[in-house]
Amino acid sequence: MVAVLNPLAYIAQRWTPSPRTLRRATLTATLMTVVIIVTGGAVRLTGSGLGCDTWPKCTDDSLFATPEQGLHGAIEFGNRMLTYVLSAAVGWAIIAVRSAKPRRRGLTRLAWSQFWIVMGNAVIGGITVWAGLNPWSVAGHFLLACTLLTVTTLTWLRAGEGDGEPRPRVPRLVRRLSWALVVSSAVLIAVGTTVTGSGRHAGDSSDVPRMPFDWVTTAHVHAVFAWLVCALAVAVWLVLRTVDAPVDIRARARDLLLVLLAQGAIGYVQFFTDSPEILVGLHMLGSALVWIAVLRVAMSVRERPVTTAEKPARPESPMPAAV
Repeated sequence: MVAVLNPLAYIAQRWTPSPRTLRRATLTATLMTVVIIVTGGAVRLTGSGLGCDTWPKCTDDSLFATPEQGLHGAIEFGNRMLTYVLSAAVGWAIIAVRSAKPRRRGLTRLAWSQFWIVMGNAVIGGITVWAGLNPWSVAGHFLLACTLLTVTTLTWLRAGEGDGEPRPRVPRLVRRLSWALVVSSAVLIAVGTTVTGSGRHAGDSSDVPRMPFDWVTTAHVHAVFAWLVCALAVAVWLVLRTVDAPVDIRARARDLLLVLLAQGAIGYVQFFTDSPEILVGLHMLGSALVWIAVLRVAMSVRERPVTTAEKPARPESPMPAAV
């Protein structure tokens, strides 16, 4: 009866993931979120946004893409199928987190929130198709995917920590700079959606409306916030060296600078080359990697120790065969 009513509890009673398995499960959800962001961009950049002209079916009469829809239908339908792969990755993370010993309720809530975000974004994706790729709904679809990336990344990072009260590892100035970096990066990503919504690559060959902004102006505003993020990242890196911060924090700040350097170079090249599709796709990948790097820096300036009530997970053991 317990297995029928609560299968997660049933699994948790009989299996304990090792710390490495827990980290891998949560990392898998993060990586699949990056994949779905990039492939979603590929749908738009290939003009396949309306390859499946309705939702949840691909056509009014078929759940799957049909030969008449051609390559665009296959690309859009393939991206929809990747949502199931993402859901499987999120499900694996939920099972691993729920089965950890002792039970970590805060981490479990983080893991479950991934599921609800995926479901919500699937609905917004359907609304986007029904609305003929309205740029505002496209922007919302992307921002909710970034929200999912935030939660999956936090779950992954928290899986490697304890559940004690957070305590600082660096002076207050560095912590404030790191959170200013988080806020400015979030604004940078949000402003980037207006560049996308007012520029080229509307997502389909038909007459798709664009946001009522001048594309060059929005690109310049986006660049201003990009420079702000870069300045804050440099400031964090310099201050960390000045205060002789732990090596791992300085390494994360260095990694962020390298990702920002590559992302900035791609951004400027695509601006001056009329936004070729391949560079726009790389820029979307870069935005996801920048956001992950920013979160890693922000999370590393404090630590959550393992409390005395917590015990290390016992070695992983296979589930017993059913009797």
